[in-house]
Amino acid sequence: MADNLLLVLAILLIGVVPASAKDYTVGDSSGWKPGVNYTAWTKGKQFSVGDTLSFQYGAAHSVLEVSAADHSACSASNPLRSHNDQSTTIPLTKSGTRYFICGAAGHCASGMKLAVTVSGVGGGDPAAAASSSGPTMRSTNVTPAAGGTTESADSSAAAAAASGARLATGLLLGAVVGLSAVMG
Repeated sequence: MADNLLLVLAILLIGVVPASAKDYTVGDSSGWKPGVNYTAWTKGKQFSVGDTLSFQYGAAHSVLEVSAADHSACSASNPLRSHNDQSTTIPLTKSGTRYFICGAAGHCASGMKLAVTVSGVGGGDPAAAASSSGPTMRSTNVTPAAGGTTESADSSAAAAAASGARLATGLLLGAVVGLSAVMG
């Protein structure tokens, strides 16, 4: 009987363990620089809510999140968000397509542009997705656009939900271990 209860609890634990979020290093070992085909880099990759994009780049570059039109035109004049800390991590907090370019003159035209389509998790509900995955959020040097942004609030909410999911998983695992010790 005790063995059956332990088996049921183990199965329940496996069912509630958060899904693994992926941290994609943009351009892999090449990083974020001219001469890399970022369209080819995205091929075969499944980006999901809860994943992160890590941009590694030199001081001559930046990461600008832009609209679809500005991405197509390589226009850096109206970024949604701007990063220049040489190591930028972007949490993917909602489904849809996100667009990034380098803000240095001529770099976008030289191929430093990325479009990433993010699929939703849990029926496209960002709150459900945030609670089902647990990426480690790293601080980045973010300069929001003039109108402000909700991205930092989204990031904080996703980080808090992920932390809560990890805490709940730990508590459940502790309960299983405690029960198995009590039942002998």
